Amino acid sequence: MKTIIKFFSLLCLLTGVAATTAHAKDAILVFSKTAGFRHKSIEVGKAAIAKLGEENNFSVDTTENAAVFTTDNLKKYKAVVFLSTTGDILNAEQQAAFEQYIKKGGGFVGIHAAADTEYEWPWYNQLVGAYFLSHPKQQNAEIEIVDKKHLATKNLPDRWKRYDEWYNYKSIVPEVKVLGKLDEKTYEGGKNGDNHPFIWYRSFDGGRTFYTGAGHTDESYSDPQFLQHILGGIKYAMGRKK
Repeated sequence: MKTIIKFFSLLCLLTGVAATTAHAKDAILVFSKTAGFRHKSIEVGKAAIAKLGEENNFSVDTTENAAVFTTDNLKKYKAVVFLSTTGDILNAEQQAAFEQYIKKGGGFVGIHAAADTEYEWPWYNQLVGAYFLSHPKQQNAEIEIVDKKHLATKNLPDRWKRYDEWYNYKSIVPEVKVLGKLDEKTYEGGKNGDNHPFIWYRSFDGGRTFYTGAGHTDESYSDPQFLQHILGGIKYAMGRKK
């Protein structure tokens, strides 16, 4: 092994390439500050995403401190995940830094209550894709997967049957590219009708955004299908194609 390393170092010296035995990992930030309802599943969600990072060669920082939203600090991250955030969680200066991050090619992932966040910030509505309206009781339902070419949905069945908390939405951004729609005939309490987007993505303001309405329950974060689903969304937001 030592001989191989010495040969590699000599080769790098001859070719003018810096010798290194490890590459810096890409990093993402998981933000889970809440100013409204707080989901119990946030804690298991943070742990699950950290494990996905370990298994897929990216590092994961988690925080509920909005002070990390500065221009210099956000440069470290390929994507920022809003994990069931709620309410007004960033001040004007922090919002401006996040806008600049996206405009410079950053990625955003919204999970579940990320849509129940920042109602007075129109730019965020465009970023997340819709705002939370209401939800019925938790129950079984089916999501019709309408696009299986995306990293977040390629491994899902055509009709994804789950137990979760099913959001109705308002202020749905027409430009979002829908990956999955809730079939309101399969549960009680839907209010968006036959066209009820639940999973989507889009290019926005220089960056990449992905949102999934699933992820309310603790059990979601030990469900292999759901974990592959959010991993695909994270990879998309990071700019990874595989």
